[in-house]
Amino acid sequence: MYSVRLWSIRRARSWNQFYNGLEALLVRAAPLLRAIGYQRLERPFAFVERQVKGLLFDCKMCGQCVLSSTGMSCPMNCPKNIRNGPCGGVRANGHCEVKPEMRCVWVEGFAGATRIKGGLDKIKVVQAPVDRRLEGRSSWLRVVREKTDPVVAEVKK
Repeated sequence: MYSVRLWSIRRARSWNQFYNGLEALLVRAAPLLRAIGYQRLERPFAFVERQVKGLLFDCKMCGQCVLSSTGMSCPMNCPKNIRNGPCGGVRANGHCEVKPEMRCVWVEGFAGATRIKGGLDKIKVVQAPVDRRLEGRSSWLRVVREKTDPVVAEVKK
């Protein structure tokens, strides 16, 4: 799984473009998704998301995906769950102090961000703390609702 994650980060530009396309497609499909019912779609969407993102990015299904803002490196893979940049324990070779066999997810994230247009600006944006109530839920559906439902968008502000 780790080698696939590194492979995916090296292809961050392509995966980011795919993600942007998928988001646009899902936003266009929002009326249909709303008609079917977000609650009804949650389980199948979360299942597919877990399989796809789990394989490619070693996704932990936090429900608040920030892959496109972190160079396609999931910060939830950090043993310390640090969501906004590397800790002070990154070794000189770029590896994690907790798991020395693993490169720091933030070192990888910055490498991935250099491959994405505007990625270095996005990675500097401070991410909100993880809302543990969303774990296991589809971040794809959450994004669609935030972008298409004025009530959900207002609550987020």
